Amino acid sequence: MSDSMTVVLVHGAWHTGAEMEPTAAVLRAKGHTVWCPTLAGNRPGDDRATTGLEQAAQSLVAFLADNRLSQVRLVGHSYGGMVISRAADLAPERLARLVYVNAFVPEPGQCLNDLVPPHYTALFDGVAAASNGAVVLPFPIWREAFINDADLALAQRAYDVLNPHPYKTFQDPITLSQPMAACPIPKSYLNCRQDTALPQSLGWHPRLSERLGLFRYVECEGSHEAWFTNPTALASAIEAAARD
Repeated sequence: MSDSMTVVLVHGAWHTGAEMEPTAAVLRAKGHTVWCPTLAGNRPGDDRATTGLEQAAQSLVAFLADNRLSQVRLVGHSYGGMVISRAADLAPERLARLVYVNAFVPEPGQCLNDLVPPHYTALFDGVAAASNGAVVLPFPIWREAFINDADLALAQRAYDVLNPHPYKTFQDPITLSQPMAACPIPKSYLNCRQDTALPQSLGWHPRLSERLGLFRYVECEGSHEAWFTNPTALASAIEAAARD
């Protein structure tokens, strides 16, 4: 189809590319080419104690290069927003648009922990200290804050596929040559309306979107984990956010 897009879905913390596949399948059925890589730090056997944000971002850039991808719509979910922001500095020539799906938008030198409520940071500090640098979400937080639009059975099934996440990626300051508002690559922000995982009460436009400067704003129904609960609606919203 003439308006076919190349889309790379970049997962968030505790995820791999596999959790993006239901949404990817809907997009592929619409005629788009969709890739779902797993970032360094979330692959089987990766060292959760030492893998940092720069390694995760470099692994994404290597994936784009290895597959000779260009005119990419780079879609980052949650923590994936940190990764695609860095990738925009490292490989701008490969990118047509950045799409943040309930994702973090950092300023230069910020880390993810700078952008979350203090009680999350305190929780993660304790978990990582007891788990050799890896963090996991306690199920009650996952259930109520991340996947609040699922019934208990789906919430449990989704939780069972999550994997320990390298905490260093939350602590490492990002290297950016300029604020994302100054980045010339076109940008979009997709906000799932029932998301209660990302902060919205700290003086920002929904989910940090105002930090993008000029951007397209798209909404859809769903929680932070609409990838599990509503992949069809999420795919349509990603298509609207990523076009042209």
